Amino acid sequence: MKELQNILSEFPVIKLEEMDRTKLMDRVDTKFAFHRDQLPEIIKDLKTHFHVLEVDNKRISQYESLYFDKSEFDFYKDHHNNKNHRFKVRFRKYVDSGLHFLEVKEKRKGRMVKRRVPVKKFEHELSDSSKSFVEQYLKDEDELVPKLWNQYQRITFVNKELNERLTFDINLEFKWGEEEKKFPSLVIAELKQERKNRNSPFYKLMRLKGIRPYRISKYCIGAIELYDTRNLKYNRFKKKLLKLKKINNAT
Repeated sequence: MKELQNILSEFPVIKLEEMDRTKLMDRVDTKFAFHRDQLPEIIKDLKTHFHVLEVDNKRISQYESLYFDKSEFDFYKDHHNNKNHRFKVRFRKYVDSGLHFLEVKEKRKGRMVKRRVPVKKFEHELSDSSKSFVEQYLKDEDELVPKLWNQYQRITFVNKELNERLTFDINLEFKWGEEEKKFPSLVIAELKQERKNRNSPFYKLMRLKGIRPYRISKYCIGAIELYDTRNLKYNRFKKKLLKLKKINNAT
């Protein structure tokens, strides 16, 4: 962590209040997965093109999420079955700023639209106001129940010229009840763009290093890891999970 902090200290900074131009609530996401040992060199190569987000004097931020789904895991199944139109619902806490949001993510024809509303705290049962927000986009919101906790640390970069953001998620953990799964050596990078641009500096860097785009969902990983003993179907995700575990366990 010290090495990462030293590298990040050399980057020009962007503050939270300056992020409006790159909110990208309607966007295209491209994800990549690789081992944490590769992260320092990859970040070094970004300095020319990116600002790093700093919140409360920190450039590595803590995130916590509580994901909701229907009792029979409809959201998970929609993703597993590659449904073209699907949703995720979660509460997210930006730990360093103390902000909480209820978020509804809608994916349709390859685009991700994220809608969110500020809340005071995590809710294990949706309040009336939260239900009103969710029901604008979803039916049967009364069926939604919490399914898993997710926490990780994130480094966020903003392109100096292009309208895009880049995030690196590290130290991923998934929890529910007594179950806990950790991926300490896995990095999930996500490039968020108005439209897919393979000429982005980061896209080119990944190609140069032989790291290909990788469709992945933190919620689905957590669900498989925490609920596999309950016969949660995941045959379409088996190869993905095996690859992620191989990356995480590599020395």
